[in-house]
Amino acid sequence: MDKEGDSMEALKGLQPERVFYYFEEISRIPRGSGNTDGISSYLMGFAEKHGLWAHRDDANNVIIRKDASAGCEKAAAVILQGHCDMVCEKKPGSRHNFLRDPLKLRVDGDLVYAEDTTLGGDDGIALAYILAILEDDSIVHPALEAVITTDEEIGLLGAAALDYSLLKGRLMLNLDSEEEGILLAGCAGGMTGKTRIPVHYGEVSAEWFEVQICGLTGGHSGSEIDKNRANSNLLAGRLLYCLDQQFEYVLGELEGGTKDNAIPRETALLVGIDGENEDELLAAVRRLDAELKREYRGCDGNVELSVQKKGGGVKPGLNPISLQKVIFYLMNVPNGVIKMSGEIQGLVETSCNLGIMKLQPEEFYCCSSVRSSVGSAKEAVSDRICYLTEFLGGDYEVEGAYPAWEYQEKSPFRDRVAAVCEKLSGRRPEIEVIHAGLECGLFYENLPGLECVSMGPDLRDIHTTEETMSVSSVQRVYELVLEILKEQAAAI
Repeated sequence: MDKEGDSMEALKGLQPERVFYYFEEISRIPRGSGNTDGISSYLMGFAEKHGLWAHRDDANNVIIRKDASAGCEKAAAVILQGHCDMVCEKKPGSRHNFLRDPLKLRVDGDLVYAEDTTLGGDDGIALAYILAILEDDSIVHPALEAVITTDEEIGLLGAAALDYSLLKGRLMLNLDSEEEGILLAGCAGGMTGKTRIPVHYGEVSAEWFEVQICGLTGGHSGSEIDKNRANSNLLAGRLLYCLDQQFEYVLGELEGGTKDNAIPRETALLVGIDGENEDELLAAVRRLDAELKREYRGCDGNVELSVQKKGGGVKPGLNPISLQKVIFYLMNVPNGVIKMSGEIQGLVETSCNLGIMKLQPEEFYCCSSVRSSVGSAKEAVSDRICYLTEFLGGDYEVEGAYPAWEYQEKSPFRDRVAAVCEKLSGRRPEIEVIHAGLECGLFYENLPGLECVSMGPDLRDIHTTEETMSVSSVQRVYELVLEILKEQAAAI
């Protein structure tokens, strides 16, 4: 089915109808991280309309309860869990305003996407599943506790603020995974590390040039950190070092990345030079551009460095000491895969992503996402950033620390979910532990005895403007969730 149209029409006729109806509904509500009042109000309104008990806390988390189907009251309750916020990225030149504009949904064959922006399938599809289930009284299920959290994408902040004493269930389906046929049974813990290094400027008369680093793939800093994709912020540091070895210059502006948990795709610099060094600047940028294209062949070969002359004049530029601090930090900050797991083949154990970097009037600000399935290793990477920051005279703080979700060797609930998957698909699902962070770790820490499985339909290129969601996969996974609930309702 090929459909093109505005978001009012894009998903009409797709099955399961109510799942896509609710996905379209929530796509009209701006719900970027930190902007969740609207979506939380919508969820509370839904609960009131359907006569369901609901609770909303100060973090905008929403819990909705639904009693078990008749005859299933003795079955153990199941928690259905997802988050309502989304990563807001848009293509260069897009005029989309994430604070007020609805997403423009499009359907191309089996794929749903949003025009010029991220789709929000991560984790909007969880909300669509949950709402469709809660409204349908024909579905056979045990008692349900729907837990919809906020600000997951900026450090699992909603889950960290949740009052877990409100939850009775100890079996949980987390619907925040992006690959059908894989059941997640563990994930890394993480934290956000913030660096602030004081800098000083002086008024400088120079010829000014803007250097753009763009064309990178980017992606999720957990699931894509091992794909050898370039980090535009680190490339900017490399360029600054290269220029520093050839001639004197001043740095007026430096900015790259928008999310600590997204591998940055674009970074911009404004450098001031003596006009006599223009040819050297252009040659250095061309040389590094060619080197990077060779180095990232096969994984990020579309990297592009470009230069635009902005004219002469007097502008603020970093003094030499501040410039060296910026270069030193970018040349030494931990980034990428730090260590692979010694126990699970192919699993990244520890990593770091310099996701946000901005030169401000009084400080050089950087924000990194640190992840590890080993708590001490996570702290060790954070300590490295802290030491580097303080060595350069700056301040370092940690926000949004969350624990790892440890793999359980024995889990009857996971076994039941896997058996249902095999019954419906004809093949046994893969059980995996991932490097990305999931809210399951906080639920696992706060609900003793919790058994948890994370699953979801096929989503591709999440956190980027190329994000897509498979229609057929959404259909199959919805059928799977309904069958899991039916089987659990019968397990008395």
